[in-house]
Amino acid sequence: MPAIRLLAALMAVGITACQKPAPEVKKQVPADGVMVTVAPTETIRADRSLPIVGTLFPKDEATLCAEVEGRVEKTTVDFGDRITNGQAIAFIDTTAYAAVGLRATAEVARAKATLANAEQNLRRTAELRKANIASVSDFDKATAEAEEARAILKSAEASQTIAELNVSRSQLKVPFDAAVTERLAGPGDFVHVGTPLFRIVNDRLIKYITSVPERFAGEVKKDQEVLFTVDQYPGRTFEGRVLLISPAVNTKTRAFPFGVLVRNPELTLKANAFARGELIIERDVPVLVVPVEAVVNFAGVTKIFVVENGIAHVREVQVGRIKDGKQQILSGLKAGDSVVVTGHGKLREGSKVTVRSAEGTPAKAGQ
Repeated sequence: MPAIRLLAALMAVGITACQKPAPEVKKQVPADGVMVTVAPTETIRADRSLPIVGTLFPKDEATLCAEVEGRVEKTTVDFGDRITNGQAIAFIDTTAYAAVGLRATAEVARAKATLANAEQNLRRTAELRKANIASVSDFDKATAEAEEARAILKSAEASQTIAELNVSRSQLKVPFDAAVTERLAGPGDFVHVGTPLFRIVNDRLIKYITSVPERFAGEVKKDQEVLFTVDQYPGRTFEGRVLLISPAVNTKTRAFPFGVLVRNPELTLKANAFARGELIIERDVPVLVVPVEAVVNFAGVTKIFVVENGIAHVREVQVGRIKDGKQQILSGLKAGDSVVVTGHGKLREGSKVTVRSAEGTPAKAGQ
């Protein structure tokens, strides 16, 4: 029995020795810091600009509604048709309104005749009154009849004006050169005053409605040039001029809206299309640029890592246009800064870095 107990104890000691935890492997961190490559900021001559996005809207658009009540006799245009200022495109009970106009004209003629007779009677009564032949009451009656005839004539003339206006309104006319985007009623429909009949847009002039961050509100001025592209015509650039400037910042987006007038004589651009572009702030001026790979966008913040004395520092920047692989920097950097181009995924504020040269070997820290 003692031998069996001794054997069991030895086996237990052996199992415990086999179950010793493996030694902890410490994560190796380069003694000299994170390996990065850097590039200096450059100053070149270029247009200083702000990137913008927005939507194209027709300069003028309208919903044309019936101005009189009645049955639509005919319409002369449909969806997609081009129309001109003053063109009649719908006719509503024109015969009935023309008849009312004729009756109103006749009522005016009758009222004029009545007034002429009443004024003649008044003159006769006045002469008889001077000769003490007519009584005062006769004179007063003739005067009242003349005044009543004048009032009736004014009422008839007002009715004639309204009738003539309705005759004109029975023909729906176009208020400006445009294109029909939708026809909402057709022959046989009974319409009331205010019933929509057509929707039209003036697409020969386009409004490009866009915005910039509120910090750039002071940069936006009337007649500044804007260049933009649309998805329908890749590689083609369109241009316009700032025409409309909002008096207030949008409180929800903190953006400053403005509108660009774009001439569209060939009807190339389509209303409600999305557009990307740039607002030209200054032409051919010195601007700071960095490799586009140096720019980091995260959580709505645009930043760049700058290396100073072997330490990485974060700089929030405002960026402009991208051209030939270079990102325009509007603010946040200065000439001569060394910006991190690769390796910034491992960096944070204050990280120690080792700058790698173009040949791939470590260079002097702080380069």
